[in-house]
Amino acid sequence: MPEITLMFFLVAMVAVTFAGVSKGGFGSGAAFASSAILALIVEPGVALAFMLPLLMLIDAASLRPYWRCWRMRESLLLLLGGLPGVALGAVFYQSVNADVMRVLIGVVAVGFVLWQLSAGLRARLAEPRDKADVIGVLAGVAAGFTSFVSHAGGPPAAVYLLGRNMTKTEYQASTVLVFSVLNAAKFLPYAALGLVTPESLTLDLMLAPFALIGTWIGVVLHHRVPERLFFGLTYVLLLTTGAKLIWDGVM
Repeated sequence: MPEITLMFFLVAMVAVTFAGVSKGGFGSGAAFASSAILALIVEPGVALAFMLPLLMLIDAASLRPYWRCWRMRESLLLLLGGLPGVALGAVFYQSVNADVMRVLIGVVAVGFVLWQLSAGLRARLAEPRDKADVIGVLAGVAAGFTSFVSHAGGPPAAVYLLGRNMTKTEYQASTVLVFSVLNAAKFLPYAALGLVTPESLTLDLMLAPFALIGTWIGVVLHHRVPERLFFGLTYVLLLTTGAKLIWDGVM
């Protein structure tokens, strides 16, 4: 349980609101920046466990606006691989220390930005239709694993979903459905590892209004604002926090 200082609360407030905006309106891809931000001031495991109940709350609030707008087949394929991926993440988490987690979260953050900026590479890796099912399951495994160890399952899922010719709303709804299930599946392992505690849940309760406000903003922005500016700012944030986490973990 982190010490509740004014600095921590302000940083947590911004991080939680950001997660709500991202998951509520922009495909969840950048929501894990909230964990990266918090990991700058508390232990990575604390940041991940603190964010999980709030992410679950955001998922629940996001389901209704996108209800049944998802692509069910693609979502089920991701979940077919995602649930075993969560189990792999739980095994991996128990074998590494905080500095390894800092480096891992930092690498995922920086790698996500580089991937998003490499449109040509993404186009060349677009899967043929006859291999889409296998790639969907493999993307699910990667999404479940990275979701458990860094709340960063969005990028692997996006690699698959963005190649499936979806509308913006189908893509958003599919990520909401998939990560609602995966985040719920992560709760018991997190609790068993001693990461989720009554004290952390009390702090989550204090910050829940910011999660809901962020989600509402995200849903509104999804229908009104182009994503380019939002993601441009997000990329700068992720590069900065990711590089700082890698530096802290290595040094």
